[in-house]
Amino acid sequence: MSDSDLRQLIIDELEFEPSLDASNIGVAAKDGIVTLSGHVTSYAEKMAAERAARRVKGVHAIAQEIEIRYSTDKKINDDEIARRCVNIITWDTTLPEGKLTVKVERGWVTLSGEVPWHFQRVAAESGVRKISGVTGITNLITIKARVQPNDVKQKIQDALKRSAEVEANAIRITVTDSGVRLEGKVNDWREREIVEKAAWSVPGVMAVDDRLTV
Repeated sequence: MSDSDLRQLIIDELEFEPSLDASNIGVAAKDGIVTLSGHVTSYAEKMAAERAARRVKGVHAIAQEIEIRYSTDKKINDDEIARRCVNIITWDTTLPEGKLTVKVERGWVTLSGEVPWHFQRVAAESGVRKISGVTGITNLITIKARVQPNDVKQKIQDALKRSAEVEANAIRITVTDSGVRLEGKVNDWREREIVEKAAWSVPGVMAVDDRLTV
């Protein structure tokens, strides 16, 4: 696929994404490396643009240079953003009560604390991402494993074999005290995300070192 063809496919995917106004986003492609530039009106839109680009076959890596521009009348103070973040986290019944803290500086949100599961770490960030005024997120939430199974590798392999979209034999899995390392080659970003999700879904996994190539 030529660079110009890949660029057009990404532009089409951005325009197709309903949660995103892509009119001010620029796309450049070179040897599968995609650069997204321009500006959007929210952090949620910025992440939606990145996810849309990842869905396109032929994308190997993304350089994210999109800026967030809020109009003057929509400027929100840090204390208001922090209050909304705390409310979002409190309202989410899947998150442990009183275990997470929020810090906001110039619209940039830092989440910290400890949760038992990876999906809770993701849920906290996903909820905050949608809040108006947020310009970025640093997720420092750690995972406290409830169990540390000896068959982590087998559980991940079994999960991959159940997936119709992944060639399980092409994935090398190494389990260490510090986490899980994934190596091998996948066909696209979606397949890579499926493999990584399978690793994170196993109880006891506290870190995933994704070295998969597209």
